[in-house]
Amino acid sequence: MEPVRRPGGRSARVRTAVHEAVLDLLGMEDWDSLSIAQVAERSGVHQATLYRRWGTLGALIDDVVTERLSQGSPVPDTGTLRGDLEAYAVQVAADVAGPLGPLYVRAAQVGTRVHDDDQLYMMDRAVQLQGMLERAAARGESPPTLLELMEVVIAPLYYHAIFFNRPVGADHARTLVDRLLSLPQ
Repeated sequence: MEPVRRPGGRSARVRTAVHEAVLDLLGMEDWDSLSIAQVAERSGVHQATLYRRWGTLGALIDDVVTERLSQGSPVPDTGTLRGDLEAYAVQVAADVAGPLGPLYVRAAQVGTRVHDDDQLYMMDRAVQLQGMLERAAARGESPPTLLELMEVVIAPLYYHAIFFNRPVGADHARTLVDRLLSLPQ
């Protein structure tokens, strides 16, 4: 029999403390110098617990990224395809340009595995985006494919941040949505 997990119990407190430690350390340390030992010391959580729960530093960072994106950047449901796409693109542009932008960009580049469900964190987001596109189709709209959304909107937003070290703003994000919606169906 599996133990009962309490949403506000010790497990949640450990996860919160560890996530805060990772974010604090990434604010002070270079990504490449971050270690499980530093996270353990900063969070007050034993290294063995970190290894048991996350397995690797990459999986821990993916968990932090996934949590931050799901809380701070939920996939929108505005009632229209254009509204959903614009809201999402503008939020991605803001996320990449924000203080945690380098963390999101680096996590997207590294693409390590999430410990709990053994999926890439971007795959979880892809499932959510596919749901957004399916809602549009159910409303009778003609949504693009997920691949088209990724290639025409999401990839350019990350590309600017990675290669130009210059994230784009909301207007450019909306322009990318315009391009996407002008593709032949």
